[in-house]
Amino acid sequence: MVKEVGKKGEEIAVEFLKKKGYKILDRNCVFKILGSFQRGELDIVAKKGDVFCFVEVKTLKNPKVDILPEEKINLSKKKKLILSAQSWLVKNKIPLNCKWQIDVISITFKEGKGPQVFHFENAISDFC
Repeated sequence: MVKEVGKKGEEIAVEFLKKKGYKILDRNCVFKILGSFQRGELDIVAKKGDVFCFVEVKTLKNPKVDILPEEKINLSKKKKLILSAQSWLVKNKIPLNCKWQIDVISITFKEGKGPQVFHFENAISDFC
């Protein structure tokens, strides 16, 4: 059930981004992070204008406590997202000095309501 909620959240995020003018380049990509044995994972890779956007989607259904989906991204996850984004660029032969950012899309499903979607642009920097 958790995977179903996450998958539904990613579908909503893709449609949300398309409506905002983003071009979807890649989804659910899993690969080895360069220079390590760690596995990298990116939910959505998109582009708007000349900026590559690596989007982490966090989804919660009927949260029992007042926690926001985006609060589930800890420092370790932030660092891994940065390394994953850089690895994706290298893998696709895109210079690391191009314009890129890591965004977070937070989706909450509450009973009897449609999904609430929040887009945090450039939410994670390499100074975390």
